[in-house]
Amino acid sequence: MVTRSAVGWGVVFAVLVALAIPWFMWGDTTVVAGLPVWLWWHVGWLALTSVAFALFARRDWGTFVGVGR
Repeated sequence: MVTRSAVGWGVVFAVLVALAIPWFMWGDTTVVAGLPVWLWWHVGWLALTSVAFALFARRDWGTFVGVGR
């Protein structure tokens, strides 16, 4: 049985993976605070991913493996 929680986390994980590499920034030479913008994208994306994982681990750990059913 697929729960709404499993579908939601599946969508979150798919978006995190799909946008992990900023393909749309290739060729952009913009620099902010001494670093390229694409590098700032990675820093922000890693922070967002760690927050998503922390929420997943706290609330729905075991959703995809059937733990606790």
